[in-house]
Amino acid sequence: METREQWRSRLGFILAASGSAVGLGNLWGFAYRASQGGGAAFLLLYILIVLVVCLPVLVAEMVLGRSTGTSALLAPIKAAGNKWAPLGWLFIIAPLGIGSYYAVLMGWTLDTFLHSLFLGLPANMSEAETFFGSISSGSSVLLGQIVSLLLTAVVVSAGIRGGIERLSRWGVPILFALLVILALWAATLTGTWEGYRTFLLKIDTSQFFNPSTIRNAFTQAFFSLSLGIGIMVTYSSYLDRRKQLPKEALSVASLDTSVGLLAGMVTFPIVMSFGLKDVISGSTVGTLFISLPTGLGTLGATGRVVAVLFFALAYIAAITSSISLLEVPVSSLMDKLGWSRSKAVFASTAFLFIIGIPSAMNLNILGKMDSVFGGVLLILGGFVLSIFLGWIVPRRFDDDLSGCESDKRVRRYLKFMLRWVSPPAIAFGLIVSVIDLFKSWSA
Repeated sequence: METREQWRSRLGFILAASGSAVGLGNLWGFAYRASQGGGAAFLLLYILIVLVVCLPVLVAEMVLGRSTGTSALLAPIKAAGNKWAPLGWLFIIAPLGIGSYYAVLMGWTLDTFLHSLFLGLPANMSEAETFFGSISSGSSVLLGQIVSLLLTAVVVSAGIRGGIERLSRWGVPILFALLVILALWAATLTGTWEGYRTFLLKIDTSQFFNPSTIRNAFTQAFFSLSLGIGIMVTYSSYLDRRKQLPKEALSVASLDTSVGLLAGMVTFPIVMSFGLKDVISGSTVGTLFISLPTGLGTLGATGRVVAVLFFALAYIAAITSSISLLEVPVSSLMDKLGWSRSKAVFASTAFLFIIGIPSAMNLNILGKMDSVFGGVLLILGGFVLSIFLGWIVPRRFDDDLSGCESDKRVRRYLKFMLRWVSPPAIAFGLIVSVIDLFKSWSA
């Protein structure tokens, strides 16, 4: 077994963890879910879930990784014995499921970026739909999937410091810079204020009780923070004992939420300025790959530059997330079987490609994979994790946080929330999500 690496610095870990959290779920899922959930009502629910429910679970996941110093597959076993092996398997199954279809979305994003850069933008909605049909079917989609998986594999094979941390150190700052530039540009559009008012400031109180809005808020919070799927367990297993996990968790959650809001400040003005509201609320695919290119295409050269920047930004965000999804099975194979990193990367990448073929070939399958692996399983993982650290091995939570000199009041607050607030809140979100999902599938 290879010697376990550690992050070079606190900043490297925060950027890598934030990069995992900041992905297409922020740039594309946030806008779609906010438009479906009454705008500000969804936003308030999302922020409440992040601060009250997710933050203690995020700290708990970091504690499990750092205190055991092993992969997500083995961490529950090391903490509480073989009877908790199913939790480790859940941590493996979920990122593999997400990674399989996430590579397909990355391929679409790369194709759209290259098309915007070299061929230009569609002149109307019909051309945009034709273009999307070409990148989401046939050999093109498989090529984009393979290229994205290979790029991800190259980064992960270079290791924690030489690959993941190095990419995060330049990729995440560039991502934020591009977002700020695009948000400033979007503020100059004629529909800017209407977009903010409709999607971010207008509160429809009935949406607070809408099962779909509740499911979307929980899904967005857990997906964008990479909770319940072993990523933070894996990344934190490379941390030393000097880091104060509550501060790290708050930094990651803050950066992640900031990206979601900035993405909304880019997307919503474009949607209102070009009359694309019906498209964005009807389909996540329509939002990113049809409506945005169509709207920007009406601005000529300026729109083309903006499209190139936006899809470059989206691809950077996607790859910082995909490397974290791949690192989970890679680290597990290294720890469980004693494989080298390169062998584990090759096997995991090949497996992701194979199980991703159905999503590449069928949009309906991709959507169902996203709903199950990118929604329900994340929330389930968060629920089990809160029970595990809050009730099964609470001493591990206390010992790890006290060892890094965290404030005693903060530790007490987090433990209280982890035991008494997060489990029932997550259970409620899980039940509502499952019921609403089955209703949507049977409709």
